[in-house]
Amino acid sequence: MTTFRATDADLADLRARLAAARLPETETVRRPAPDPRRWGQGVPLEDLAELLEHWREGSDWRRFEERLRKIPQQRVHVDGLGVHVLHRRSPREDATGLILTHGWPGSIVEFVDLLDELAEPEDPQAPAFHVVVPSLPGFGFSDKPATTGWGTEKIAAAWAEVMAELGYERFLAHGGDWGGVITTILAGRFPQRVIGIHTTVAQPPPDLALEVLTPAERDWVRESQEFWAHHAAYAKVQAAQPQTLGYSLVDSPVGLLAWILDKFAAWTDTRDSPFETIPRDTLLDNVTLYWLTRSGASAARIYSESHDSLDPDLRVDVPTAVTTYPRDIEKWPRPWVQERFRRIVRWEAADSGGHFPSLERPAHFVEDLREGLAAVLAADGDGASAGIGPELSADVQETSGSP
Repeated sequence: MTTFRATDADLADLRARLAAARLPETETVRRPAPDPRRWGQGVPLEDLAELLEHWREGSDWRRFEERLRKIPQQRVHVDGLGVHVLHRRSPREDATGLILTHGWPGSIVEFVDLLDELAEPEDPQAPAFHVVVPSLPGFGFSDKPATTGWGTEKIAAAWAEVMAELGYERFLAHGGDWGGVITTILAGRFPQRVIGIHTTVAQPPPDLALEVLTPAERDWVRESQEFWAHHAAYAKVQAAQPQTLGYSLVDSPVGLLAWILDKFAAWTDTRDSPFETIPRDTLLDNVTLYWLTRSGASAARIYSESHDSLDPDLRVDVPTAVTTYPRDIEKWPRPWVQERFRRIVRWEAADSGGHFPSLERPAHFVEDLREGLAAVLAADGDGASAGIGPELSADVQETSGSP
């Protein structure tokens, strides 16, 4: 397995496609910035044109490649599929294994710049972690499934195998978006392996009573239900026709960028542009990763495999920390959430932030994750068995910075 490096030809092809982009006319709803209503018909032409120019002339993918090369990486094979992981071990003897799972339209980019802080905190009293960040099947440097079946249940089972192969008999887990669903399943199906979890997506079982909620909690439910009823067309398209959509996402960098940018704009805690909180080069690193790995279609298929499929009877009995951000796409109140997550040891409602907290508020995210997992470890009472285990299995290929 060799270190990933995009070919000069691929990068030149990307620039040529961007230079030759055919853009539509401007939207018919136009307002001066800043104004979130500018995005009412989707990504405004002016914003996209400016970002395309920066992607073509100013963005530096080689810089991101060099950042990745400094992070130890491995490939673990599960059921014939190669799963790429970032694996940043901590030098501390008391460190605990931790798997972080991204979602769509995110990637490992969500966590790349946080690994050192989690593995080697400056405060010796803060918990330290051996951090594992896999790319979901069909995303990034992981293999693309060639058959159906790779939904969230199978991915969660694969994560349990990945962590075992890496030497972690017991471990912690965190996730948001699809990563939150997978983390929920991982904890519910493998409680003997999972010490506890932290999540920003704690979905309750269906058909719970509104009467037990306060007015503010009912507002959370209303907002979440409104999102899925009126703003989830992207999910329904990716669930129903990922292959059809995939032709555009794999062939057109402009289409890929617009499809992903639209979600970053809508789901961040900003007044107008996502770049109020997320550097544009970070977003472009994420989009370029999708482009160079040709994963627009394969990533979309997680929706056809798993959209709206979380087992209504699944319960989580391991210690759980939940953090909700005010501009996330779904927020569920604690009286409902605790019907599924039956051992909540920490519940936080952040004062700002959206769907991508590790990118929007990285310092807060790290501190919140530490505090949440510290509460989980304190509740577990058996953290001593959670650290790095035996030598790596023969099924794991280890390199220094190699997908």
